[in-house]
Amino acid sequence: MYKHILLASDGSENAVRAAKEAVKIASCTPDSIIEVVYVVDFDKAKSDVLHSNSSIALEIERRKKNSKVLQFLNEANVKYKTSILIGNPGPEIVKFANEHQVDLVVIGSRGLNSLQEMILGSVSHKVMKRVNCPALIVK
Repeated sequence: MYKHILLASDGSENAVRAAKEAVKIASCTPDSIIEVVYVVDFDKAKSDVLHSNSSIALEIERRKKNSKVLQFLNEANVKYKTSILIGNPGPEIVKFANEHQVDLVVIGSRGLNSLQEMILGSVSHKVMKRVNCPALIVK
């Protein structure tokens, strides 16, 4: 059914909830894999690089942000791999999903209020509108 599942993660509690749903879906197909995609916001990335002691320290810090999600996936005993992208989260997730022909995108809802969502738009809605595959937004 869904062999290649993209889990968009920012390390938040919403991302952990999305990971739980991705695991449920992945467990239906024995050879499925969850690809955890963490996008480092381009504007924040510049600041991170300037304040980091080394590229190794920067990589460790980025992985720490996603540690709850990865810990859950380890405990769930599912196959997964991770990818760290740099850029604007919405477009980068869409680009990755479309280029890698994933079968399903799972993403947590950020929980913006209706005014914030109307003005800014949410990453999850931007992804939902532009990916070429089914997408699941988890609240």
